[in-house]
Amino acid sequence: MPAIRASADLRNNYSEISSYCHNTNQPVFITKNGHGDLAVMSIAQYDQLLEKVNLYSKLAEGLKDIQEGRTQSFDSAMKEIRKDLEL
Repeated sequence: MPAIRASADLRNNYSEISSYCHNTNQPVFITKNGHGDLAVMSIAQYDQLLEKVNLYSKLAEGLKDIQEGRTQSFDSAMKEIRKDLEL
């Protein structure tokens, strides 16, 4: 269950919210006037999220390459890599 706090809690209980984010590695959702407004998370969690997004992006590129026929054999790829390493 996500942690949901009012915007006043962010101002009045910052240390508690910060500790929660660091200890649970989960975001806290902040509401303003009863509606969702922000998601607060630790920098470590944010970095981890960005790493996942970047990985998923690269996987999507690879799947698109496969669908469009831009592939090569393992031996051919290794030959190219070895050639690049010789430079």
